[in-house]
Amino acid sequence: MTAIPYSLTARHKGFNRAEIVDQNFTEFVQLWQGDVQAPHGGHSPVLPGSTLDAQGFRELLESQLISRHLDLMARVLRVQNKVFYTIGSSGHEGNAMVARLTRHTDPAFLHYRSGGFMAERFRKLPGMDPVMDSALSFAASMEDPASGGRHKVWGSKPLWVLPQTSTIASHLPKALGTAVAIEQARRIGHKLPIPEDSIAICSFGDASSNHATAQTAFNAAAWTAYQKLPAPVLYVCEDNGIGISVKTPSGWVANNFRHRADLDYFYADGLDLANGYAQVQEAVEHCRTTRRPTFLHLRTTRVMGHAGTDFEIEWRSVEELFAVEATDPLLRSAEIALSSGLYTKESLLALYEATRKRCFEAAEDADRRPRLSTLDQVMKPLAPYTPAAVKAEAERADYQDRRLAAFGSEEKLPENQPPRHLAIQIGQALHDIMAKYPESLLFGEDVAMKGGVYTVTKGLHKTFKGSRVFNTLLDETIILGLAQGYANMGMLPLPEIQYLAYFHNACDQIRGEAASLQFFSNDQYRNPIVMRVASLGYQKGFGGHFHNDNSIAALRDIPGLVVGCPSRGDDAATMLRTMTALAKVDGRVCAYLEPIALYMTKDLYEAGDGQWQFGYPAPGEAMTLGEGRVYNDEANDLVVFTFGNGVPMSLRAARTIEAELGWKVRVVDLRWLAPLNDAFIAAQAQSAKRIIVLDEGRKSAGVGEGIITAIVEGGCGGTPLERVVGADTYTPLAGAALLVLPGDADVVAAARKLA
Repeated sequence: MTAIPYSLTARHKGFNRAEIVDQNFTEFVQLWQGDVQAPHGGHSPVLPGSTLDAQGFRELLESQLISRHLDLMARVLRVQNKVFYTIGSSGHEGNAMVARLTRHTDPAFLHYRSGGFMAERFRKLPGMDPVMDSALSFAASMEDPASGGRHKVWGSKPLWVLPQTSTIASHLPKALGTAVAIEQARRIGHKLPIPEDSIAICSFGDASSNHATAQTAFNAAAWTAYQKLPAPVLYVCEDNGIGISVKTPSGWVANNFRHRADLDYFYADGLDLANGYAQVQEAVEHCRTTRRPTFLHLRTTRVMGHAGTDFEIEWRSVEELFAVEATDPLLRSAEIALSSGLYTKESLLALYEATRKRCFEAAEDADRRPRLSTLDQVMKPLAPYTPAAVKAEAERADYQDRRLAAFGSEEKLPENQPPRHLAIQIGQALHDIMAKYPESLLFGEDVAMKGGVYTVTKGLHKTFKGSRVFNTLLDETIILGLAQGYANMGMLPLPEIQYLAYFHNACDQIRGEAASLQFFSNDQYRNPIVMRVASLGYQKGFGGHFHNDNSIAALRDIPGLVVGCPSRGDDAATMLRTMTALAKVDGRVCAYLEPIALYMTKDLYEAGDGQWQFGYPAPGEAMTLGEGRVYNDEANDLVVFTFGNGVPMSLRAARTIEAELGWKVRVVDLRWLAPLNDAFIAAQAQSAKRIIVLDEGRKSAGVGEGIITAIVEGGCGGTPLERVVGADTYTPLAGAALLVLPGDADVVAAARKLA
């Protein structure tokens, strides 16, 4: 490649590197003196030996220039508060080749340096404008078609680019999940929203490839391929050799991935369109035809720093910056353009400046468009809820033939059986749900033949077979990544997290990914999930912290997540129906907390009384989101607010309190923990003479704090109140666990204090 000239001003340490990169291109073209080929047709190779034709090169070059000038525009207009994002794609423009060689129906999960990819993918459908759409996103305009002004994202509903926000590897598991789902659909007879031979594309940087979430995705991809299960995911590692300011050791990515079994490695030069095109093409075709996970190591560079606030001159030498800027892929593209005879110096610079003008004009236009200005506008897509439609779906019972097939006969239908305990009725409800929704899948650790650690899912594998009920790796991150992939492809995933403590290992798959998708896509993309979690404390003879985790704060903190916790079997069935309806109708992500200690509980007051077993609610019955259950609703001497294990505990304590103090006690089972029904709580508190809030979680950041806030804000702050709550500690083993968790006696003691 022709040497890059540098002006003396460019050597000044304080000079704006974006201006230098911009100037380098112009000077390179002006001073270029290489040989020129005779002009040739659009289908001729752009250079001898290249598989890229002239027309393809022209379009890729234009996509590269759009990406570059969007970056340059952002650096200029950010200081004028006209755009709000400066993490650029400069140096990564070669990813446009990946877009050109794939389809717009190949779901794409992109990291933030994907301007070239997006500009090229926009060509796949007529009438779309990559410049204006991107400018609206940079400007945080409400008219941004990707996120509605909520974030600068690369995304497009018609182009199957699911929005990501500054992702650092967290999108890799769901990309694998989507690839697996493409193949799973065929096995369960589900019609995909995309062609059956689609692949999932996922891009990330060399630094992100070291992240634990990335490594778990690579491991799961290889594990899948090892078992000869198709998983057509194209992992594109865009290796620019640096993560913000931390350099990747030379050769690290190649040495780390080149010899991994069942993760097929390909290398491509993303700095050279003529040379890299065939290399990218080989990787794409391999992934599509073999249906195997494929790792494309794409060589890139990073010019203009990590973002607009990254003044590289403060931590890199001028000589090093010069060397990096000399690898700018646009300079190589300019050389190809000139040497192939496709452009003259004048026509190439004219295109360069016309693209600049187009980007700046679009940005100025976008700046004049409306931005989000009210809280309602911001939150509108976060947690959609259409009560009438959800109720109708939850109560829909038009699948009787499939029910009879699942349960075996009319006599074996659960509503025709005697009252049963929680674990049995959850299992029955899951049979019901899977009969109702043929697109539903249940998966997790040990859920298949074994039926789960507590046999809650017993029989499901036999009834619905391994294509719909199956075991996964011991990896919660992948379980939730799979769930998102299945949801992306129109299925209804019912993932199981074996214990609540295990959820914390993978929390970001719900917090940062699943629950944020509707928000950052302006409700264009949804991933309906009902996550089952064996939860809470009070297990006897087993446990310690990891099997008696009472921390719900990490779930309740996730915007838009629905969290429910049934304490009895009939509630478990009707709640599950409503959660699946919320998922199907409104695309909601739900967490269904199953109290482990109540799984097998049959008695309430004395051994053998059978008072914690209930009849199974027939299809057609469902529980409204936010609806609580009230025991002894006329009583007002004392009202106890609680959930989960606290419900039978409070009912037992109420007997003692009534006998000892003569009070009539009302027990309120909230059932829904997020969002809390503040109006319901306040209404129950209005007539209370005294209040106890029983929260089996920890004192700090527990559900109880939300209950008390609802009581106070509902105007009942003057009512005498006591809180009974767990200690701020991990749960120890054996009988010591009961020292840190509230019990019946603690509720009675709180009532005595109120007396």
